Amino acid sequence: MKTIQLFFITTVISLSTVFAHGQDIEKDIKMYTQVWDDIVNKGEIDKINSTYFDTNITAISSPENIVGIENFKAYYQNFITGFSNIEFTIVDVFGQGDKIVKHWNFKGKHTGEFFGIPASGSLVDVEGVTLVKMKDGKITQEQDFMDNAVFMQQLGLLSNPDNVGIINGVYEKFSIGDIPSVLGMMDPKIVWNEAEGNSLADGNPYIGPDAVLAGVFSRLGKKYASFSLKDIELHEMSNNQVLATLRYNAKMKTTEKDIDVQAAHLWSLKDGKIIGFQQYVDTKKLADSEKD
Repeated sequence: MKTIQLFFITTVISLSTVFAHGQDIEKDIKMYTQVWDDIVNKGEIDKINSTYFDTNITAISSPENIVGIENFKAYYQNFITGFSNIEFTIVDVFGQGDKIVKHWNFKGKHTGEFFGIPASGSLVDVEGVTLVKMKDGKITQEQDFMDNAVFMQQLGLLSNPDNVGIINGVYEKFSIGDIPSVLGMMDPKIVWNEAEGNSLADGNPYIGPDAVLAGVFSRLGKKYASFSLKDIELHEMSNNQVLATLRYNAKMKTTEKDIDVQAAHLWSLKDGKIIGFQQYVDTKKLADSEKD
């Protein structure tokens, strides 16, 4: 009988402990989500204090961890002052024992200095996961996991690896005369510049696909009996730019002169769209081809 009573008491104590831990983690999650909403969305950076954070709060980071409330606050101040129109959303959050896992999304516009990076005006939209440790109802450790390459690309510090493929597609579509598809790859506010001295440069800068169509592509068809791009080589550049080196092969309609001239195109892209074009070419050869 004593054995049964002892087993019953032990079971009750164990269940009570588990239930209490469950209550604690739910309380911790509620506090945690509210505090980070206040800090990021409302800019209340002073919520990083000893009321909610352990005095030795540690952000696991490379090459060095960020330790202590003041250092932790200084680190996250970069996000508050570096971005405007911030939307920080906790997509999902759950916990067990003294651990919390947070799936989050961060959106904002880079309008201020961010870890020494001058404002770019770029929009960012990134997701990540944070592993959290709690201690006595306070946040004691955090470790963020996110795709830093995507973040740097969105800030314009790294080029999108898809850029070369996009520009290659432009030349492929142009070669088969699919001008609507080429225009569709352009941003509505694309800034297009022909080389100075080129007769087509009289409308520089052409703003928008319609202007490019009317001022450049349509006039090419009227000027040349044939026009093709040869020996195209693409070179990935920084700042989401692609440099193309190539040759123009063409025949003038009026003079029937052949053209074989070296050229270069500098393309600028953003969010998968072409936002800028600059032509470089031997304009003397082009001008000579138009003379009788």
